[in-house]
Amino acid sequence: MDFFQSQETLTTLEWILRAVVAFFILLIVAKVLGQRAISQLRPLDFAITLVIGNIIAHPLSDEHLGLKGSIISTVVLVILYLGGIFMILKWPWFRKLINHAPITIVQNGKILYKGLKKARITIDVLLEELREEKVEDVKKVALAIWESDGKFSVFLDPKYEPLTPSSIQMGIEPFDFPRTIIKEGKINSKELKQIRKDEGWVVSNLASLYQTDVKNVLLATLDRKDNLKVFLYK
Repeated sequence: MDFFQSQETLTTLEWILRAVVAFFILLIVAKVLGQRAISQLRPLDFAITLVIGNIIAHPLSDEHLGLKGSIISTVVLVILYLGGIFMILKWPWFRKLINHAPITIVQNGKILYKGLKKARITIDVLLEELREEKVEDVKKVALAIWESDGKFSVFLDPKYEPLTPSSIQMGIEPFDFPRTIIKEGKINSKELKQIRKDEGWVVSNLASLYQTDVKNVLLATLDRKDNLKVFLYK
């Protein structure tokens, strides 16, 4: 059963095996490429992900194409990609060649048309990006930069920044991340042990505070002050 080679016809099992092999190849490639190639699609990243996806897709949809050529092509492309990343890290000139420099779009409340033109974005795109940053007025923006990965970095004028406890010298309590003690009707014994609670404590509190059982709880969290928050199935 040589399902790596081109064949006139494939059995159902051979189709399944070919898909399984291709799937694990993609997993390995994604692991080697790392999170950068998945979440931050700069030109080099975009090219490698697009081409590899195309190469792997063809033998999955055409029984006359073997996987051997696709695997070899993918390995070569991964090596070239890793080589490109090494060159970007080592030589600034190559980095500038591959990734464009950040472009200033807004400065001191003024829209820079040259920046818009260079980044090839419209006013609508700019306003949309500002809305996503919860900025309703361009005049409030001290600096907005179009980054090389296609994302906006927006900095408000200090007088429009929201107040924080540190800015008014107000004392605050240390950060506390609530522990998940029940999830989808099941008690998390590991979390309970870390906070020195037991299942009996959880059951009794659910009964007294919420008149319910563990099986009815979608999510329950407990903070360091023993505040129990419960979300029931509805």
